Amino acid sequence: MAKITAAEVNKLRKSTGAGMMDCKKALVEAEGDFDKAIEVLRKKGQKVAAKRADRESSEGAAVAKVNAEENKGVAIVLGCETDFVGKNENFLQLASELGELALNYETKEEFLAADFNGMSVADKLVEQTGVIGEKLDINAFEVVKAPFVASYVHINKIAAVVGFSAKVDNAETLGKDVAMQIASMGATALSYKDLDPAFVASETEARIAEIEKGNIELERLGKTKKNVPQFISMSQITPEVMTKAEEDAKAELKAEGKPEKIWDRILPGKMDRFLSDNTTLDKEMCLLDQTFIKDDKKNVAEYVASYGEVNITEFKRVSLG
Repeated sequence: MAKITAAEVNKLRKSTGAGMMDCKKALVEAEGDFDKAIEVLRKKGQKVAAKRADRESSEGAAVAKVNAEENKGVAIVLGCETDFVGKNENFLQLASELGELALNYETKEEFLAADFNGMSVADKLVEQTGVIGEKLDINAFEVVKAPFVASYVHINKIAAVVGFSAKVDNAETLGKDVAMQIASMGATALSYKDLDPAFVASETEARIAEIEKGNIELERLGKTKKNVPQFISMSQITPEVMTKAEEDAKAELKAEGKPEKIWDRILPGKMDRFLSDNTTLDKEMCLLDQTFIKDDKKNVAEYVASYGEVNITEFKRVSLG
C-alpha cells in the first residue's frame, strides 16, 4: 500500500474541499494517485447525488457578478438543502467562484459544461454533493448585457443585475440603487407595457372579486368599505377612459356644489387619485412604476430620469427557494 503523506492529503483537500479523512481514504484507494483520488471522490459524489436526487435544494447562495468592462452581468443561485450549508464559508466561496466563471457563458447549459479546475461545472456539483452530503444544483442562471450593468446582492438570498442604456455620471450610485430596488421590491416587468393583456384581465377580475368579498365583511362590521377599482393597470386606461373619469369628476364636483371657476384647481388631484387607485398592479410588478424605496415622493422612472439621458434596458432577479 502506498504511503500517504499529510501534504498529499492537504493538497487534495484544498483541491476538492473534501474532509481530511475522506481525502485520505480516497488517496489510499487510489494508491497515492492524485487524479485517481479525485475520481474516487467524484464517484462517491455520484452515489450520494443519486440518493438525494429527489431532495429540494431550496437553500444556498444567490450571487451577482459584473465583468470588468461593466457591460455584462450574471445572477446565479447555487442551491443546497439546508441553511447551515448555505452559510458555510467554503460553500459561499464556491458560489462566488462559479459566479465569476458564469460571466463567460450565455446559457445555463453552456455554463454546466464549462471547465472548472479540470472538471465540468456539472461534475464539480456532483463531487461537492459527495463532499458535503447534500444535493447541489444551479437553480437559476440569468444574464444581462448593456452599455452599463450594475448588481446588488441581499445577504446571499437575493441577487439582481440591471442594464442601462448609457454609463452616465454617478452611474455606480444609480446602478446600485436600482438593483437594490429590484432585489427589495421584486418587480417582474420593466413597464406596464410589458404585461400580458390576458394576465392583466384575469388579475383585474380576481382583485375586484377579493375587494368586493372583503367589503361584505366590512359592511357587516360597520366599517368603511374599500374603493373598488375599475382597472389595475395603465395598460387598461385608454384616452376614452380618462375622458370618462374627468367627466365623472366634474359631475361629482357639481353635485357637491363646488363653484365651476375652481374646478381647474381640484381636477388634477382627482385625476391623479383616479390613476393611483386604478394602477395598483403596475406599482407592484412594474419596476418603472414602483415607488422608489429611497424617496417615496417619486417612482423609479422619475429617479432614473434625474440622471439625464439614460434608461433601464433590462433586469434580472434571482432568489432562493
